[in-house]
Amino acid sequence: MSDQSSSDDEIVEHRKLIIAGTGIAGLTAAIYAGRSNNEPLVIEGDEPGGQLTLTTDVANYPGFPDGIGGPDLINRMKEQATQFGAETEHGIVENVDDSERPFRVELRNGDVYTADAVIAASGASARTLGIPGEDELMGYGLSTCATCDGAFFRDEDMIVVGGGDAAMEEATFLTKFADTVFIVHRREEFRAEDYWIDRVEEKVEAGEIEIIRNTEVTELHGTPEDGVESVTMVTNPEGHPTDKLDDPETEEYETEIGAVFYAIGHTPNTEYLEGTDAVMDEAGYLQTKGGFDGGQTATDVPGIFGAGDVVDYHYQQAITAGGMGCKAAIDADEYLEAHETESAKEQAVADD
Repeated sequence: MSDQSSSDDEIVEHRKLIIAGTGIAGLTAAIYAGRSNNEPLVIEGDEPGGQLTLTTDVANYPGFPDGIGGPDLINRMKEQATQFGAETEHGIVENVDDSERPFRVELRNGDVYTADAVIAASGASARTLGIPGEDELMGYGLSTCATCDGAFFRDEDMIVVGGGDAAMEEATFLTKFADTVFIVHRREEFRAEDYWIDRVEEKVEAGEIEIIRNTEVTELHGTPEDGVESVTMVTNPEGHPTDKLDDPETEEYETEIGAVFYAIGHTPNTEYLEGTDAVMDEAGYLQTKGGFDGGQTATDVPGIFGAGDVVDYHYQQAITAGGMGCKAAIDADEYLEAHETESAKEQAVADD
């Protein structure tokens, strides 16, 4: 619980519902919440639009047979949410205080709002390497989602960076499209489960995957117009070569490649909930009720709900995030209606 140091005079505004995040989950929740007359306030976060804004062409979102740009889809959803009464605020949620009701939602710029319910739809940020060429080529041959973008690079040689389950799974998936998939891993041993290692080894024997161990990608080459054309890599027989650049056994070389996929994990954006009673797993993903009845998106804190990649570490697709955003808005609406009914009863007793 955070210490409530601000007075009521410092509260910017009270809202029935605040939604953290303007990705697919947050905006879908905003559309449904707006239609339910809950007048949601949507806080954009430090990655407005979420990971979809890094995708130049979304070809698997239902209803767009010719595909649609990620930013375009986000802008359309934001316009739709606005039409139904949602408001969007630039800012980053710094802290949620659940020690009393209504919730106190504090932004990084110091603004404080109160809310009867909160939907956490703040997503998860894909981890990157921070190497030259990364910013320019993200979405133009560099991707963090094989299932989203793999089909755009048919018959190309592709690199998957990583050594865990996700890297093995994505490399296996990409063999549907690639000429050859190269798994680049900075160590000798993989962290992946035996199941995935066995699957990859089958693909290696079939000539569809090649494994490059003790190697790291250090630079991406290409342009947004032509995409990724080659990468620079360093290798050392002892692994972790970027830590051993002065070692005479470390070698640097450049190789032509058509696409690069990072599979080195995601970081869920849940820091602002750490002071609440909401439960998160070891990786920081928000735990929700799940199941088959209503309230599937409820957390351990009544009135706080979770949707999208902040909860879902497995599917991480736009359509699944949207579905969870819809559920969260419906769950929040049912909670708010029950909250209003209870408040009305309490007021009636007080009036008597």
